[in-house]
Amino acid sequence: MRATAEKTRPSLFWFLAVFVVPFVSFLAKIRIRGEEKLPRSGSFVMAPNHYSEFDPLIVAVAVWRLGRAPRFMAKESLFRVPVLGWALRGTGMIPVARATSVAAAKQTIAQSKELVEHGRGVIVYPEGTLTRDPELWPMRGKSGAVRLALAGRIPLIPMAQWGTQNIMGRYQKGLSLWPPRKKIDVVIGDPVDISDLYDRAGENAALVEATDRLMTAITALLEELRGEKAPAKRWNPAEHGQRETGRLDS
Repeated sequence: MRATAEKTRPSLFWFLAVFVVPFVSFLAKIRIRGEEKLPRSGSFVMAPNHYSEFDPLIVAVAVWRLGRAPRFMAKESLFRVPVLGWALRGTGMIPVARATSVAAAKQTIAQSKELVEHGRGVIVYPEGTLTRDPELWPMRGKSGAVRLALAGRIPLIPMAQWGTQNIMGRYQKGLSLWPPRKKIDVVIGDPVDISDLYDRAGENAALVEATDRLMTAITALLEELRGEKAPAKRWNPAEHGQRETGRLDS
């Protein structure tokens, strides 16, 4: 695959990749399908499923291998941590503030404009935290990913991955280091069409509809990887008395 400008341009990602890529490559054999669906330039919002604390490293290495810089949304408080905050800012990660709806809306618009202006992509976990579904299917989604995509009219790319639980299961303490090179499959889907909702980006009904389309697309990709059907109804933690801790959006 021809190298992209984002990957060949010197950046802090080069330094991080020296350590992260060999480590992940020892633990995982990542097989990617649908790589042509990730834009090689310009902005995008990528939305993967999430069931393991190790997921972000798998997704980051997959995106880096495809020539794009893996930028994530991260809690705003992390940007104030010494060294870590410097690394987050240096790699262009996007802070998520715990703010009022009005302030959050303004922040989303500003972040979308910046993504478009600099031609950057961002990875947002639409569930906001590890899925609570007992069988690790995607649960009810939050609106953070679609807010960014709608505000900037940015391609919304669904992604699913499966196999990471063999390295680090949900809530597992520590990693399963042996055997190495466990197979992990990643599939990237067609952009979710939300163009009919652009002019209604500020309406709650539009956010709900766009989020449902996104979660349906991610679930379909995961069904493809797992070779089985997901439950007809997505898991809703509130209906099971579960707290959704660690949320990155609302």
